[in-house]
Amino acid sequence: MAKEAWIIDTARTPRGIGKVGRGALAHLHPQHLSATVLNALRERNGIKTSEVDDVIWGCSAQRGKQGSCIARMSLLAAGWDTRASGVTLDRFCGSGITSVNMAAASIMSGMEDLVVAGGVEMMSYTAQLAAQGGGGLLDAGNMKLRELHPQPHQGVCADVIATLEGISREDVDKLAFESQQRAKRAMEGGFFNRSVVPVYNEDGSLALDKDEFPRPQTTLEGLGQLPAVFSNFMPMPVDETGETFDSIVRRTYPDININHVHHAGNSSGVVDGSGGVLLASPEYAKAQGWKPRARIVAMANAAGSPELMLNEPGPAAKKVLAKAGMSLSDIDLFEINEAFAVVPFKFMRDLNVDPAKVNVNGGAIALGHPIAGTGSVLIGTILDELERRNLSTGLVTMCAAGGMAPAIIIERV
Repeated sequence: MAKEAWIIDTARTPRGIGKVGRGALAHLHPQHLSATVLNALRERNGIKTSEVDDVIWGCSAQRGKQGSCIARMSLLAAGWDTRASGVTLDRFCGSGITSVNMAAASIMSGMEDLVVAGGVEMMSYTAQLAAQGGGGLLDAGNMKLRELHPQPHQGVCADVIATLEGISREDVDKLAFESQQRAKRAMEGGFFNRSVVPVYNEDGSLALDKDEFPRPQTTLEGLGQLPAVFSNFMPMPVDETGETFDSIVRRTYPDININHVHHAGNSSGVVDGSGGVLLASPEYAKAQGWKPRARIVAMANAAGSPELMLNEPGPAAKKVLAKAGMSLSDIDLFEINEAFAVVPFKFMRDLNVDPAKVNVNGGAIALGHPIAGTGSVLIGTILDELERRNLSTGLVTMCAAGGMAPAIIIERV
């Protein structure tokens, strides 16, 4: 019989503005952010790092400072025992959920007992990588793949979906405004305090102790005045072939007249950040005197149209619910990553989910989306809120580039 996998604790950094010269974390090494999270979990729980079976860490842009298996390098930078192993994975934005799912699977199989999972992304740094070239399209210049699946920029996909689904600028702006208001209430109420750990500079001075990106002064009127961004992307050449985002979209939708509705105020924020989750088998946890905060109920992955890319959170939720033998009414709270406002809007509309249960403390539009770190952050966010409200069960899912979505259901113990 498969074992249970218990969540013992979660921790995350504050999210700093992901721009060099503006963000409070942008001068730090990405290993430093990961090490901050790892050591917070170690110190709070008395982890014997020599007994950690693995550190599974998500990172999407695995180049330069974020390369060289950042999982292993981060735990070494944290001063952990050299017997703690590490592995780094990439499912684009979904990496932070996938790392937790894989950690849980290894424990539930009986092969491992103590795993730390999470992720990191410093978008202030990845912007520099993109400026150096080689960012390109997901097909990485593979013309055969492009013929099979023309994949434009994710923001362009968001506008294509809004057009095909009849989702208006007013719809997405209202969702973005609500995200900011909910984040404001959460921060003022200290709802993130359990998970957020301060980040210190190498000299010991404080770098950041609260999320830096939110704009609580946001108004609906102000959002309505922001220019749509991704219309500007359409004529941009994507590589030396002369292909543009417009021509890539029209390979799949030759007659589409795109209604561009997304802008800086209703798309996810560019930030730096890291999050982690401590998981253990019941036997190991009991031996340490640890009390579980939650157990993993079910995990799933879904995939669909890479040309639209962002539509799979709904199918992923249905799949993970089926695996758990549950229905939507069994879920107390949802976290659906706000990569773009159209994503949670379509999720709630398609599945008829009450908006009062979704992203109740704001989402990535207000707080930011540190790509591979976000999924682990959301698992901590939903667990903290389940505890605060004395509720039981939460579902977390998010779109990932290439048309994918991981999902997880957790239940408080």
